[in-house]
Amino acid sequence: SFKVRGAANRMLALSHEQRARGVVACSSGNHGRAVAYIAERLAIPATVCVPEWVDPTKLEAIRLHGAETVLYGSTYDEAEARSLDIQRERGLVYIHPFDDPHVIGGQGTIGLELLEQLPALDTVVVPLSGGGLIGGIAVALKARDPAIRVIGASASRAAVMYESLQVGRPIACPEEATIADALAGGIGLDNQHTFRLVQEHVDEHIVVAEDEIREAMAFAAKDLKLVVEGGGAVALATILAGKLHRPGSHVAVVVSGGNVELSRLLEVVGGARETG
Repeated sequence: SFKVRGAANRMLALSHEQRARGVVACSSGNHGRAVAYIAERLAIPATVCVPEWVDPTKLEAIRLHGAETVLYGSTYDEAEARSLDIQRERGLVYIHPFDDPHVIGGQGTIGLELLEQLPALDTVVVPLSGGGLIGGIAVALKARDPAIRVIGASASRAAVMYESLQVGRPIACPEEATIADALAGGIGLDNQHTFRLVQEHVDEHIVVAEDEIREAMAFAAKDLKLVVEGGGAVALATILAGKLHRPGSHVAVVVSGGNVELSRLLEVVGGARETG
């Protein structure tokens, strides 16, 4: 997952005293795994709060890196509230999954790599949840060429940023179960950075449905030989569903994660075969 870039950039900026106290994070899986991995490498005590519905594969990976895990709540926002309580109770440093300049900068290195690999890039489609990934990529790309189109891909059941943009301010939305569990959760009513970045630098937004995400996961597995989780497949889904109406000449699609339980992936691929 791309999440390790942001977590590393943030945690490398911690003082010795902050490292000694430790860090806490909230995650639906991937950010928590990244924090746990970097914490292990830097010998920093880490606590990760996850909602009770977290993917077992992601939970196991977090624990393998030695982080303390706290399963709490039926929604991401409930788990986040618990992580903030722990931060206050223990005096830990909170590692935000997206709304932090260091995290945004870390994720934005993907934009620099895109330009290295495809100098003629004119369009990029990026998964959108809290906005750290697309915000960082958009800033990096448009600093080089403001004409590059940056398109956000949202899951219909995890589209809080998209809905917030429609009304012009951060809002909260009811959480729904989604195959794109990595995109679940709010953006924070007090969002400090990513809402503005997405509002100012993302040119277009596309929303994809659950069945379209599943089709993209199955296509990636069968045709591209790639293991892609639901949250990582939303940008690909926009292409396969024919929702990118003005494709450029040189288009990049960011596939942002492959942490999915095998049984779920097999179920998705099998379902696509039956309906295809």
